[in-house]
Amino acid sequence: MEVGIAILGSGFVSDFYMNGLKEVVGHKVVVNYSRSEKRAKQFAEQWNIPNWTSNMEEAVKREDVQLVLIGLPNDVHLQATRTAANAKKNVVCTKPLGRNAAEAKEMLDLVKKAGVLHGYAETEVFSPAVIRVRELIEAGGIGNIFSLRSREAHSGPHAPQFWDPEKTGGGALMDMGCHMFEAFRYFLGKENKPVECIAWGDNLVHKEKTTAEDNAVAMIRFESGAVGVAEVSWAALGGMDLRNEVYGDKGSAFTDITRGTPIRAFTTGSAGYVMEKATTDNGWIFPVPDEARVYGYHEEMKHFVECIAENKMPRETYEDGYTVNQIMDACYKSMKTKKWEKIEISGTVSEKNSRERETIKNG
Repeated sequence: MEVGIAILGSGFVSDFYMNGLKEVVGHKVVVNYSRSEKRAKQFAEQWNIPNWTSNMEEAVKREDVQLVLIGLPNDVHLQATRTAANAKKNVVCTKPLGRNAAEAKEMLDLVKKAGVLHGYAETEVFSPAVIRVRELIEAGGIGNIFSLRSREAHSGPHAPQFWDPEKTGGGALMDMGCHMFEAFRYFLGKENKPVECIAWGDNLVHKEKTTAEDNAVAMIRFESGAVGVAEVSWAALGGMDLRNEVYGDKGSAFTDITRGTPIRAFTTGSAGYVMEKATTDNGWIFPVPDEARVYGYHEEMKHFVECIAENKMPRETYEDGYTVNQIMDACYKSMKTKKWEKIEISGTVSEKNSRERETIKNG
């Protein structure tokens, strides 16, 4: 089966989607949607997509579309999911699922009612380095995990809408903390529920651009007693800083895919594109090889295409996105109260139940 794909969005993440799809067999991107006709046409021409439109329903309802990939800004995720669900189309949405848990729950209810396959495009848990650490954990090499630490930092968002918390649902924590929260769940096992959190966030550098936090730290405690610490920043120069640390009673594991690259170069000229959010393209630079694959876009796109072709639920679903939004809501509450806050997880299934879930019969 060749999976026909409609990509909704023609910006930053959609470019990564297309790079991730380059080597994935069994699919064809048949249409691109953008709210701007000019952007839709440009994106289609850039990636040799045969059709483009500024009408979302037109893109989604095409008979040759079996999968809708949502690469739109946060405030359009609900509308796009509703459009896909109404058309009974399988759907994958970029992170975060919703701007808050209530919005994410509405999206989850829509896809469940429609009876379609649904995926949550959280690249972090599809990164080859992160997958390899999970394999070490499953093999018993790390033992019982008691502590995790993740950091994602760069100099600030690439698009204007990220600075507006009304459109995004928050600031740096919403933008990047969602990666870490799901990484914690992936390393620990999804049956190990988060129970409480404490968080701090403040606008330290970008006061003229946003009212949201540009730096934040969140601590999540899980049922097992393990604690995950997430650090994020929109004010860190030097390019993307993306790291994970996992500590257990038998060992530890570390990932550093952006600053621990195998390439180091020095130039007095211009190197061109170095990596996402690079501050400069000269001096000492650390280019990331095969960036889309390193971040996890190739593995996630391959997984989602295969799941649609085989008619099975992906390992990352809207339920996972909803869980992340519930954790996020508790963290933002803690920022205001400056106290530990309970994380109320509802409407989700355990990792075991998710794996054993029956294949949905479409149509």
